[in-house]
Amino acid sequence: MRYRRVTGLLSVLLLCFLFGETAIAKPEVTSVRLGLHKDKTRFVMEMSEKPEYKIFFLPNPYRIVIDMQEVSWKPGNKKVRKTGVIENYRYGLFRQGTSRVVLDLNRPVKVLRKVILPPSEGKPYRFFIDVQKTDQSTFQTAVTESRKRQVAMTVPAIKTAPPPKNEKQLNIIIDAGHGGIDPGAIGKSGVYEKQLTLAVARKLKQKLSLNKRYHILMTRSNDTFVSLRERVNFARKNEADLFISIHADSIGRSDIRGSTVYTLSENASDDEAAALANTNNKSDVIAGVDLEEQDDTVQGILIDLAQRETMNFSVKFAKMLIPEIARSGMKVGGHSHRFAGFRVLKAPDVPSVLVELGYLSNKKDEQILKSEIGQRKLANSIALAIDKYFEAIKP
Repeated sequence: MRYRRVTGLLSVLLLCFLFGETAIAKPEVTSVRLGLHKDKTRFVMEMSEKPEYKIFFLPNPYRIVIDMQEVSWKPGNKKVRKTGVIENYRYGLFRQGTSRVVLDLNRPVKVLRKVILPPSEGKPYRFFIDVQKTDQSTFQTAVTESRKRQVAMTVPAIKTAPPPKNEKQLNIIIDAGHGGIDPGAIGKSGVYEKQLTLAVARKLKQKLSLNKRYHILMTRSNDTFVSLRERVNFARKNEADLFISIHADSIGRSDIRGSTVYTLSENASDDEAAALANTNNKSDVIAGVDLEEQDDTVQGILIDLAQRETMNFSVKFAKMLIPEIARSGMKVGGHSHRFAGFRVLKAPDVPSVLVELGYLSNKKDEQILKSEIGQRKLANSIALAIDKYFEAIKP
């Protein structure tokens, strides 16, 4: 009997050694809710383990961000997400090892208290914060103090050095849209845009890697949030010859379908393009990124003569990509090339396109985007366009 116990223990230790964190269950969040009291609004989470958390404040728009150890979220979908001074809340993975909660506020607030209650009477750990409206000056002081703490903690999402490339290779950056706490659009079946963009991005990398002429890098290779600034800077740092951002839109009309390719412009081609750019540009706000404190090298870039050559190359690739997508079986519309002020396309020295593969609000498009065959056909069509583009420009 003793021998079996020792053997069993050794087996567990061996599994932990071989698989690391995957063999250890993550803490679970089983309930998330809001409560309104006479002079405060309460945000509550129930967890299987004691939370290790940090709280900071963000302005423009007003937000409270709670970072904690990576957890599994199993609270179900709560319909009530607006109570008191809290307009909405969302949660998810922010970085590997870090989960994040973002509370959207309708005015400046202060935190009255933060409490962790130990398990009792059949209840798990309960963590709650009480917030109350305050004046702008008090809120700004809290923002300044929390920024100081954040600077010391900030770690880039893309932190590993990419493998060196052959001097004759072409650098291609594949950018899977959204990720982590930012799910992107949600399909009729409940599928997240971030899942589909990553699936197609991986297949595109696999296809392009067969050509030794290309050096392929991805802004994200798993379900991790990457800010728009980091995506652009990653492309510039690696002297990208081409940047392709992959997305899948959703709109209010279920009858509209098909792929669209976007390039950068100060002025949107139409209202739909402007609305889409506005939605995608809010990715950092959704994830609780401090926009005012970022050293954003692309902020305020003017689309002038120095950038026109890059934009011309972007348009050239877009026009080659659209017919290839059409040949893959995905519908493309009459206005399949559009332009707007997407922040993720603003590297002044990198030809860049944003590909909306289809509409998750359309049943047919969603079926194609969710299928292995559909994803592979779309990835192959992008790869074919890349081949034709570099053959045409002969860099």
